[in-house]
Amino acid sequence: MIVASSIIAVMMGFLVLIIRIRANKRPINAKKILLPPLFMSTGSLMFLHPMFRVSSVQVIESIAVGIVFSVLLIKTSSFEIKNMDIYLKRSKAFIYILVSLLIIRVIAKSVLSTSINYGELSGMFWILAFGMIVPWRAAMFMQYKKIRRELSNA
Repeated sequence: MIVASSIIAVMMGFLVLIIRIRANKRPINAKKILLPPLFMSTGSLMFLHPMFRVSSVQVIESIAVGIVFSVLLIKTSSFEIKNMDIYLKRSKAFIYILVSLLIIRVIAKSVLSTSINYGELSGMFWILAFGMIVPWRAAMFMQYKKIRRELSNA
């Protein structure tokens, strides 16, 4: 199960890279920033099943690690204005950070799977990912709103 989920995580990671590279070619808007965390939030339904429930300490640990990782994403995400539209600026560091985070995730999952059951570990990694995407997207949205205001005042 751990190997299969790691393979799926790697495939999804590369899908995110491809989507991210293509996204740089089109203007960004508030929906494109805010919808991914909203769509991801539906994954919280997994916690209705007892197998995926985690302790309070595990929740705090997962959120803390997610916030730390989000700082890297926040630092490498910026916008640029082209023809009065706002675009996500391409950063070479972003790709390296995403690949590094993916590698860290696979290694951590392999190590932690020996001491934490599969369901709890899955729940912890979902919380970590959600704890990473929400602050990142919130920071992007605030930056986007600031640039949008500047554009409308110009």
